[in-house]
Amino acid sequence: MKLYNTKTKQVETLVTHTPHHVEMYTCGPTVYHYAHIGNLRTYMMEDVLERYLIFEGNTVNRVMNITDVGHLTSDADTGEDKMLKGAKREHKTVMEIAAFYRDAFFEDCRKLNIKKPDTVVPATSCIDDFIRTIEGLLEKGFAYIAGGNIYFDTSKIKEYYTLTSHAAEDLKVGVRDDVSEDGNKRNKSDFVLWFTKSKFDDQELKWDSPWGVGYPGWHIECSCISMVHQGEYLDLHCGGVDNIFPHHTNEIAQSEAFLGHEWCGHWFHVHHLNDESGKMSKSKGEFLTVSLLESKGYDPLAYRYFCLESHYRKPLTFSFEGLDNAAKAYNKLINRIAAIEPEGACDAAVFSRYYNDVRTAVGNDLNTAMAITLLYNILKEKTSGNTKRAVIDIIDQVLALSLLKKADAKRKEAADAARAKAEAEAALHRDDPEAEAIEALIRERAEAKKAKNYARADEIRAELLARGIVLTDTAQGTTWARQ
Repeated sequence: MKLYNTKTKQVETLVTHTPHHVEMYTCGPTVYHYAHIGNLRTYMMEDVLERYLIFEGNTVNRVMNITDVGHLTSDADTGEDKMLKGAKREHKTVMEIAAFYRDAFFEDCRKLNIKKPDTVVPATSCIDDFIRTIEGLLEKGFAYIAGGNIYFDTSKIKEYYTLTSHAAEDLKVGVRDDVSEDGNKRNKSDFVLWFTKSKFDDQELKWDSPWGVGYPGWHIECSCISMVHQGEYLDLHCGGVDNIFPHHTNEIAQSEAFLGHEWCGHWFHVHHLNDESGKMSKSKGEFLTVSLLESKGYDPLAYRYFCLESHYRKPLTFSFEGLDNAAKAYNKLINRIAAIEPEGACDAAVFSRYYNDVRTAVGNDLNTAMAITLLYNILKEKTSGNTKRAVIDIIDQVLALSLLKKADAKRKEAADAARAKAEAEAALHRDDPEAEAIEALIRERAEAKKAKNYARADEIRAELLARGIVLTDTAQGTTWARQ
């Protein structure tokens, strides 16, 4: 697979340590509130990536953390802990908040057809692993204790800015008035591995450690969780572009310092979803969640379709007008697929051509828009219904838009409605003295059409019309009624 690598700044072949197997790590949510649809764009594109890797015959072990402790709103020990902020807002404990919003997150994922990772690990379950890793970094000279906290010393890393390529002097202390420099740090870019002295004395979750009672910094959790569940070598690390610095930059620094070798060679990042005023966030305007979209009458998969129409490395601007257009296109697509009669043998040559086209599109840096174009192309092909359905199925193995499932449900709904109507009409005709003769002529007409004797079929229709009988042809058969 060809995939853009943030580390090398180019599209390149994804190389794994074990042939046909991918160790894939995705940064999980901080479960202090509902995920907004901007967050979920990242998880959707990671889902398409995993599905394509499986489509190509690989096994994938995807691991994801759940941040339920230690994520401050700033990396300078400033700003409120997000979990504590959520607990105060709702008058609950941190763990109650974490459990509720973790479940809400996975329910949103289910609605969007985002597969749950093979392994999901809450940060609070890994405190001993964090402590062991921090001890190792202290022993190796990559960390130091100052002011009661343990910091990672970024000056010991030759290529600390490997993902961003900017210089150390470009780093600002903060961008808000309330952000002040941490005087305990040796370097502006150093970051906290473990807090024992924090301005948040009311921190609810604290643990014993060799350095005193405290809690972990945010960055240490992903490194440790991946190393515990995926070993020393990670093939593919994923997240949003907002994770590149400082989170992923710090992950690389601490992981490679601890391990003594390159940790992960390929980094995959999804760009922001913006609203019309700028980057989407939980604090701006209407809080856009999957539940809100549903309350406005949108199918969550229409939002997935909206996202798949654009490339993951480009910013995407959300508007309800844009979502309306995507919803209309998605529903039209379902209707066109529902109209396909599942008949005829599958044309192996057509199927093979489209199979290769899917590989060319999605295998080239996840071109999901081209994969959607392939859906429309197969609908226009002069081939059997079963060939079309087989091709739609392979494309949807990657896109996960539930196309055949929804189309078949629509066909069943139409068939059930037609059957109910026919049964109602049959009940009306039951006492009609000519009903048996009329039904016999309708059957004769059907046989004539099957034999391509359209002249006879037209004669029967005309004969019945002259007697005041109107025929209505549907996909489920012919019904009749008196004028």
